[in-house]
Amino acid sequence: MDLPLFRGVSHDKMSQIVGQTKLHFLKYPAGETLIRAGEPSKHLTFILTGSVRGVIVNTNGRFAVGQTLKAPAVLSADFLFGRYTNSPSTVTALDDVSILKISKNDYTKMLNADSVFMFNYLNTLSANAQKGLHGILSLTNGDIDERIAFWISALTQPGSTDIVLQCRKRDLCSLFGVQRAVFDAGLESMKERGLIEYTSNELKVIDREKLLALLHHNNEMDEPAV
Repeated sequence: MDLPLFRGVSHDKMSQIVGQTKLHFLKYPAGETLIRAGEPSKHLTFILTGSVRGVIVNTNGRFAVGQTLKAPAVLSADFLFGRYTNSPSTVTALDDVSILKISKNDYTKMLNADSVFMFNYLNTLSANAQKGLHGILSLTNGDIDERIAFWISALTQPGSTDIVLQCRKRDLCSLFGVQRAVFDAGLESMKERGLIEYTSNELKVIDREKLLALLHHNNEMDEPAV
């Protein structure tokens, strides 16, 4: 009942759902791949114990973002429905991991069975969708730290740690549309504030929540409405 998307459901209702739904419990040893990027998302996958590493890579391999997620967590829930339903990231077990998988069909039945399930999922979808609007404003008008904060918000999940963005600095300058001197000054300022560490090819987020607080309209900082 502490799993994301399940919070707020009554104990009796959860017991009823468990008795009527096919729940698949699996275990993975450290180093084994749970999900590969591009695979169809046919199940909703929850991390019950342990931790995983998810990595998103662009088509030419020059840009990658990695994040660590610890239990309890759900993996890419917003890719279960819609036009594009392939997993965006490759997910690998960092230690012994236990997961729960629920098929799309069974999860749809759960959404129809209790409004709390439905509102939890709609709130997740809405928060992710609204990132685009606020992100565009940050990309066009915000400082470099706001632009970086938006990318981290868009490409990583709440609660993730050990976030690392791997890309050559000159490519990042082109990506964010700023000159090298401005970009370097912005990175150094963020480092001094304890937000990031960086090298010529890597940017590591020290505190995700503190970084995202730079965004004026950060949905993740708000309590979800049920």
